[in-house]
Amino acid sequence: MRVSNVTVRKRLIFVLLVGLLVFTIIAIRLGYVQFALGDWLTDQAEDSWSRNIPFEAKRGEILDRNDTVLATNVSAPSVLVVPRQVTNPSEAAEKLAVTLNMDRERAYEFLTKQESIVRINPEGRKIDKQKASEVRALDIDGVYIAEDSLRHYPNGKYLSHVLGFAGIDNQGLTGLELYYDERLNGEDGHVSFFSDAKGQRMPDLADEYTPPVDGLNLRLTVDTRVQTILERELDIAEAQYNPDGAIGIAMNPNTGEILGMSSRPHFNPENFQEVPPEVYNQNKPVWSQYEPGSTFKIITLAAAIEEGEVDLEKDTFNDPGFIEVSGHRLRCWKKGGHGEQTFLEVVQNSCNPGFVTLGERLGKDRLFDYIEGFGFGEKTGIDLQGEGKGILFDRDRVGPLEQATTAFGQGVSVTPLQQVTAVSAAINGGYLYQPFIAKEWVDPETGKVVDSQTPIMKEQIISEETSKEVRHALEHVVALGTGKGAYVDGYRVGGKTGTAQKAKDGQYLKNNHIVSFIGFAPADDPEIVVYVAIDNPKDTMQFGGVVAAPIVGNVIGDSLRALGVEKRTDQIEKELDWNDEPLVEVPDLIGRTKRDLNESYYELNVNASGEGETVLAQAPEPGIKVEAGSTIRIYMGDKNE
Repeated sequence: MRVSNVTVRKRLIFVLLVGLLVFTIIAIRLGYVQFALGDWLTDQAEDSWSRNIPFEAKRGEILDRNDTVLATNVSAPSVLVVPRQVTNPSEAAEKLAVTLNMDRERAYEFLTKQESIVRINPEGRKIDKQKASEVRALDIDGVYIAEDSLRHYPNGKYLSHVLGFAGIDNQGLTGLELYYDERLNGEDGHVSFFSDAKGQRMPDLADEYTPPVDGLNLRLTVDTRVQTILERELDIAEAQYNPDGAIGIAMNPNTGEILGMSSRPHFNPENFQEVPPEVYNQNKPVWSQYEPGSTFKIITLAAAIEEGEVDLEKDTFNDPGFIEVSGHRLRCWKKGGHGEQTFLEVVQNSCNPGFVTLGERLGKDRLFDYIEGFGFGEKTGIDLQGEGKGILFDRDRVGPLEQATTAFGQGVSVTPLQQVTAVSAAINGGYLYQPFIAKEWVDPETGKVVDSQTPIMKEQIISEETSKEVRHALEHVVALGTGKGAYVDGYRVGGKTGTAQKAKDGQYLKNNHIVSFIGFAPADDPEIVVYVAIDNPKDTMQFGGVVAAPIVGNVIGDSLRALGVEKRTDQIEKELDWNDEPLVEVPDLIGRTKRDLNESYYELNVNASGEGETVLAQAPEPGIKVEAGSTIRIYMGDKNE
């Protein structure tokens, strides 16, 4: 049957349309593959051909405020293997086993694994440079050296709980290393080479290098001059008293910047495995919670002055040695009491009944309003993990007895850092600052600051005038009261002792106390607050004024001298106890002759050096007060020298 022309044309058009449709589909698909998937397919192809030798980024260094290095990196190369490129696994295993001090069969397993790249771990992980050079010298096909690094803490145990440590992969595990891990960590780089399906290098393709991006350097608020002094004093205390633990904090009260922080027992971050986890996991200055004892009285004092409930100079209080509250007799530390005294003397003598009276004048709500206002019962917000927030009485369950004990620091739990932060507010004009330790982030290449932390003032708790009165009272504590051990000639130290009972199973332990002292200086314009607590010191009277106050005095005096803070002239004269050595003012010997010295009498020894008839230099400087019998070193010469 003959087909008409019309039918033929229709069939041809149909075939043409089908062909155009198929062509369009193919064209669209090719375009999609070329333009939409092109980069992805190229990356996938390159990934199947390429092998990456990693280059670790340098972890950011941690520095003190003056750029003293506290945590850095040291080179520690690692051995990598591309098994398919190893031509003679048996011979290579023999060589590697000898060089890396490992079992030959174990080396052979690494060299023959069905993987693209294999790390020899742990024998070839983070080795020293000499060992890496020995591996390179073996010239084994398929064996490479990758540039890795290890975290290094040049000062050992110094500031260990604050710094924390990083693991084998340079990841932060505790302390600042963990808290700021993301910013300290950089981005790893690598060298890529291309290989065929058998793993052999493709000689006509050049290697590609992707450089690592190093982490940012962290500059702290810590001042190593202060930190070194704090570490020294805690070492001495540990040797002298064999305590269960010790804590020290130094802070700038006007900014919240931590100048020093340490605790005992401590550890070397590079050997953290050698101590139990409870040692390296517990940064006691921010973690520990215990009854503060009499250092807490500063808060009650500040509240009473601010509310106009006491005139320290005019109001008096008779202390028979106890006070009755709700059928309980709350005793003063001094048997028989202090008798009639002003409230300034109540503060000087750390008289518990006197502070119970101040608490009663304030009442429950006002007392607890100030306690909470000074930051107790909540975290300070410092940039360190593991911070405790303390324990306060539930206000609804506070009766007269709980109110009374709270007023002198018993029955509540606080952290050392809370105390330092609160006392700083009490003596700096009333301003509560959030403590912090990370000051600036610095680009390691340019040295430019890319981010910084400024002081965070939360609120003003008391007035400038109240703060001035608190400083005045606490300076009397050090010059005339229970804190005489912290007295530093020329620096007007103020402070408060603390002797806290430790509780276990609902009962207070006997002869087992945390003794503490919190001090600041200069009293007219405070620049440093120092808190020290010694847990259960042995073979001594367990009082804060006996054990902790002298330690704080040493830290404050040496720190202020190291920081170049000028001495004051209007200091309250220290009232000497029976066992105190009298202080003698160093005379000015500059310009005096040998004859003058021989004809004069001093309660001091003189140690002369140099040739000549005239004193050209002396140490200590004139005007400084030292113990009678101390030695003055002088240098003799001629006037024209």
